[in-house]
Amino acid sequence: MVKKKKGRFSTIILAAGKGTRMKSSLVKVLHPLCGRPMLTYPVAVAREVGSEKIVVIVGHQAELVKGNIKDKELIFVEQKEQLGTGHAVLQARDEFLDFDGTVLILCGDVPLLMPSTVRALLGHYFSEDATVTVLTTVLDVPSGYGRVVKGREGDVLKIVEERDATLEEKKIREINTGIYCVESSFLFEAVGDIGNKNVQGEYYLTDIIEIARKRGYIARSFMADDPAEAMGINTPDDLKRASRIIEGRS
Repeated sequence: MVKKKKGRFSTIILAAGKGTRMKSSLVKVLHPLCGRPMLTYPVAVAREVGSEKIVVIVGHQAELVKGNIKDKELIFVEQKEQLGTGHAVLQARDEFLDFDGTVLILCGDVPLLMPSTVRALLGHYFSEDATVTVLTTVLDVPSGYGRVVKGREGDVLKIVEERDATLEEKKIREINTGIYCVESSFLFEAVGDIGNKNVQGEYYLTDIIEIARKRGYIARSFMADDPAEAMGINTPDDLKRASRIIEGRS
């Protein structure tokens, strides 16, 4: 079993995607949301919950992202080829060679996540015997999201991307938010072992769940009560909706 270093964690924020559905030449994570680049929201959450360090994986318009996010404490790592989320995390491995703790993985295009939810996720993770814990939520219409497949005891067996899901798996309403707590020693071994035999031909970070199970480790989930917190921004309409939600919080 992988031993956890209680309470110690650092963060990886995935921010390398182009965001073609935004119908804009600007990389997705720099789109303004209530006057701030979208990426600044998960950065602020990571800092507020006490992350030791924050590593941001950039790709499309990497220099533009670095130039627009004025934060000297951030560590930027470039994913030169867009080969999937698992491959993106692998790019950060050298930054964690001397790190013995937990890695919190956030998404640069999920700006509505609240610090209170992340604290609850971390608390749940540190209190359990799981090596991987994924943040999930339940949607009335889960289309477009990876489905969380569970065993009888509630352990997570796997996460199936919608493109690869069977008709039965597509009926599952509990979805993957793309946010995880993972023990670092396991994480970087696992992402190095991910394959790309799927519809997209990409290296999915979700595959670490099955890798954990095959190695005898436990994967669990923690559910976000408010599905809006897990909303990914993929279109201009999503951005408008997110702006209304943020304005409603103040």
